Amino acid sequence: MKSLEDLKKIREEAQNRMTMRLDDEQKYRVVVGMATCGIAAGARPVLNTIVEEVAKEKLPVTVLQTGCIGLYTLEPIVEVFDKEGNKTTYVLVDVEKAKEIVRRHLIQGEVIEDYTVGKYKK
Repeated sequence: MKSLEDLKKIREEAQNRMTMRLDDEQKYRVVVGMATCGIAAGARPVLNTIVEEVAKEKLPVTVLQTGCIGLYTLEPIVEVFDKEGNKTTYVLVDVEKAKEIVRRHLIQGEVIEDYTVGKYKK
């Protein structure tokens, strides 16, 4: 059994790994919420699409999955972090939106405001 201090240290190290700055070659880090609520809402095909599109385009992008992001009604959620640590949160993402996020945000550098948490449309 771990002590409370050990658990705090493990948590801190994990948070540091998740918030680390991108290396010089990476342009973005993409995180897809893959908790049960995200998976039930369709996050698995979204994640697969992003990974496939990033690989196909040979983009300098890291794609990761995480647990619950906390906005259950807006799943699937995709977060895009740039080199400066700015975060864009896309909500209600489906396969077509995922492809558009890769094309417009990750390739062209354009945030798609209509898909973000502040302006989502069903």
